Amino acid sequence: MTHQLFLGPAEVVASAEVGGSVLLDGDEGRHAATVVRVRPGERFYVADGAGRRLLVEADDVQKAAVRARVLEVTEEPAAEPRFVLVQALAKGDRDEQAIEAATELGVDEVVPWQAERSVVVWRGERARKSLAKWRAVVTRATKQSRRSRMPLTSDPVDLAALVRRVAQNGLTLVLHEDATEPLAQVRLPESGDVLLVVGPEGGISDRELAALTDAGARPVRLGSTILRASSAGPAALAVLSAGSRWA
Repeated sequence: MTHQLFLGPAEVVASAEVGGSVLLDGDEGRHAATVVRVRPGERFYVADGAGRRLLVEADDVQKAAVRARVLEVTEEPAAEPRFVLVQALAKGDRDEQAIEAATELGVDEVVPWQAERSVVVWRGERARKSLAKWRAVVTRATKQSRRSRMPLTSDPVDLAALVRRVAQNGLTLVLHEDATEPLAQVRLPESGDVLLVVGPEGGISDRELAALTDAGARPVRLGSTILRASSAGPAALAVLSAGSRWA
């Protein structure tokens, strides 16, 4: 079984060396000691979320902290190109399901999009709490999938902000049921960001599609079936990864 992964403070992970020791405390230390119930002699990973990962062996387990000896240090380079999922806000928890699966599949950034047909609206305090919830979902999925790099969760965008980003980006792909270009046949660049735009349950409006394509985006299709907002993005990421990162 793959070792459990916990996220440690960046400064602690950065200064760790083989043969030295690290202290995992705070929320992660408490989780390791009281929920996962790590025991002396057990091995686990501690990562900084930015690519540096330690393989450690527990020496001393306290009520809310674990001290461990460093056995191995690895550095995971950033993936190129970067995969960015622009996920429209969706009803229920379907947008959260999408970013959870996307994190497990290797997405590098998730961007909440307030689309015209999004039933959910983020404003004021609700926006702050919802964004914090997205970040918590991404954090949990990062640890569950044993990723050394945690995806960035960006601030929400409206259509105008998204169009500006698309205009400055090299490749933007918009999932749309009327598109004729298959996603599986898209040739990816060697570097830069690949934006993948997914609409809400009601779909992307004609005005939105026109604005995005005018800015340089390319409408693409996954297949003959219509996927939910919770599954379209992860399915598209799997297709892109199969032709690049997983090849």
